Order: sequence, then structure tokens, then C-alpha cells
Amino acid sequence: MTEKQNKEEIRKEINSLIEKYYALEHKPDRFVAGQSIVHYAGRVFDEKEMQAASGAILDFWLTYGKESQAFERELADYLGRKHVVLVNSGSSANLLAISALVSEDFKDRLSPGDEVVTPALTFPTTLAPIIQNGLVPLFLDVECGTYLMDVNLIEKAISKKTKAVFIPHTLGNVGDMDALAALCEKHGLHLIEDTCDALGSTYKGKKAGSFGLISTFSFYPAHHITLGEGGAVATDNGKLRKIIASLRDWGRDCFCKPESPLNGECNKRFEQSWGDLPKGYDHKYVYTHIGYNLKALDVQAAIGREQLKKLPDFTDKRKTNFRRIYDALTPYLDYLILPKAGENADPSWFTFIISVKPNKYFTREILVNYLKENKIETRMLFSGNILKQPAYRNIDCRVYGTLDNTDFVMENTFFVGVFPNLTAEIMDYMIHTFQKFFEQTIN
Repeated sequence: MTEKQNKEEIRKEINSLIEKYYALEHKPDRFVAGQSIVHYAGRVFDEKEMQAASGAILDFWLTYGKESQAFERELADYLGRKHVVLVNSGSSANLLAISALVSEDFKDRLSPGDEVVTPALTFPTTLAPIIQNGLVPLFLDVECGTYLMDVNLIEKAISKKTKAVFIPHTLGNVGDMDALAALCEKHGLHLIEDTCDALGSTYKGKKAGSFGLISTFSFYPAHHITLGEGGAVATDNGKLRKIIASLRDWGRDCFCKPESPLNGECNKRFEQSWGDLPKGYDHKYVYTHIGYNLKALDVQAAIGREQLKKLPDFTDKRKTNFRRIYDALTPYLDYLILPKAGENADPSWFTFIISVKPNKYFTREILVNYLKENKIETRMLFSGNILKQPAYRNIDCRVYGTLDNTDFVMENTFFVGVFPNLTAEIMDYMIHTFQKFFEQTIN
């Protein structure tokens, strides 16, 4: 047996042992109604992800390498986009997306003081990069039910200072992307999609995250696929791809892959001139952006490649669980606002979102506490009105119109889970718990 054959046999043995270990260690716990916690989200995996991670560890490249490059290609193919840059979180993806737009290397760059349209009902790290880059958020209200901004409201709000729209596909929902794209083209606005909640969602059959100049994704364990931590930035613009990768990789100008030849892919690693640096200064140590180190690990990318294979099945299960809760709660529309998909959208819902209408029987607090007592996890819709969060009360911003719906959501809205690990038995229990609440409360 050759050395190569011997290594392959060892890997097969390791993979066989991992499969056995997975069956022992990670087999689902027996669900006990009223005792087992019904989580709102969580990791969904099997031995394939563990074997992929083990293979990457055995290779021991550790940082960005062949697995990361393969994941980028595969995600780009799935989205129908030309370029994907893998990063260490969805928050980092948002930071890089906005930072790339203010780069001096980007022809249509944004400048400090330019406005970026975004909802006040948001996640903090969708907003934070706007502020951190010296831009001014232009806040709009959302619609209850869809929890998305109204495109018609955007057109009324924009001014000469408005240069971009940063729209989150909240909880997997997708708005009128045709109208939004037309609006952005008409007024010369950059469109950025925060798709962290919406991998697998579509609009007229086209993937969410494939419409904007730039789109971002998160692979935190709660999301549609997971790398543990991780995120990605997608674009069809080759120049932006280079800027985003530079910002991710310390700000360096070099674009060579880790396995590139000694003199680099350009074959000019030691032959170029850069500003005040000595002629021939090593291109790997030339920095054209003020950047970061926001790379993911190859072991994460190996896990992600297996997760991508499962995404269609994950999406189907999310839709099934969503429909079950929706049908079960439809009799209570006098008391609840149930989620509404955007027109022409087919969401892969991140969660099932519920708003409690004002009524004489119960409040959100009463319903959420009842669910908690029955071991069902709930969460609020992220920050609520971000301007009422301690860190954001005094930021430089502009608000168009009122934020009445945003405030309503902050006071009355919550969500429960629909993720694939919620089996039919668990969904039955959750639905029964809701029904029991209404039987006991509505007289």
C-alpha cells in the first residue's frame, strides 16, 4: 500500500468513526411536551458536516484556503452572482459592504454626509456601518405584517443627499424588488441587500441577495445555514469584489490566492512601484485600504459546503412549519396580525412573527409569558425602534414621516421558531399551546 493509499484508508476510518460518534452523541433527544424546550432556532447538521470539518482539520490549512474558495464559488453559483467573498460574520459582511462604497477606488463612491435609506426597525449591525463610515441614516417606517419599508415612501423621502438604500429582507420576507430597482436606477441610488435572514427566499423566482449592487449574508447558528460563525458579501461588480476582499484582508492590495507561486499570480510581486514605498516593495505588504482581518476559517467553509447541499430541504421544512402555524392561528385574526409575504415573494421564513392587536383580553407580555411557562422560546423583532436603544439615541440621522408602526412593533411583536429541527410532534405541541391559551383567555 502506498503512502497516499494509507492516508486515504485512515481518513475513511476516521469518517466511519465520526458517523458512529454522531449517532451516539448527537441523536435527537426524545421530545417531552411541557418539559423539553422548543427553541426558536438552532444548528441543523449530521455527520457530513462533522466529517467535512475533520477533513479540513487533517489538512490543517486552518485559515482562508481551498475550502473557502470552493464555498465562495458554490454560493455564487447558487445565488446566480459573479462574486462572493467569505467573511467571519454577517455583521462583518455589512461593514465591508458599506465600507467598500466609500472607498476611493470605487468610481461612484459615497462621501461623508451622504444619506442611506434604511428602516428604523433593524438589527444593530445593519445600521452601525452606515454611522461608522460617516454616512447619515435616513430612517423610514415599516408596514405591519410584512415588516418591510414601502417603496413609495422611499421615493417621497429621498433628497439630493440620498445616495443609497440599505434594505434588510426582514425575517426572510422580500419586498417589491422590481419597483425598488427601478427607483434606485431613476435616482442613481446604490442598492444594498441585507440578506442575513433570507437565504433561500425568492422574488419572482429570483434569489434574494441577487438584486442589489452588493448583498450580505450571515451564517450564525440561528440562520438558514450555519458555519458556526460566518458571513458573505456578494456582488457582480469585479472592482467592488477586489475592494471588499482587500478590506477583509488587512487592506492589502495583493489579490493572490494562498497557493500562488513564489512571484505571485501577476508574476510581478517584487517589480512594482507604490506611492512612497521603495520600488519593488513586496506586493503582499502593500496596503491600499484601511482594512481589517475578517476572514473565516477553512474548517468553517468545509462545514458550509455541506450545509449548502441541504439548503433546499431546509427551505422546504421552514415553509412547511410556517404554513402549519399560520393555518392554526388564522382563527384568531381579531387579536393577532399574522405575517404577510411581499407581493411576488416566496420567503424562506427565518421565524414566525406575530403582532398582538390591542384588545381587552391579553397583551404581548401575557402571551409571551404563557409560552415561556410552557417551554416555548420567543424573541422580539431585534432592536425594535433602534433610535430608542441606548447606543443610538444621539446619532446623526434624518427621519422621514413617523415611526408609528416601528414603535407598535417594539411594543407588541414577537416571534417563534420554524427551523427544520422542529419536528411534526414539536409543531403539534406549539400549536396546541397557542390554542389552549386562546381557549383559556378569550371568553
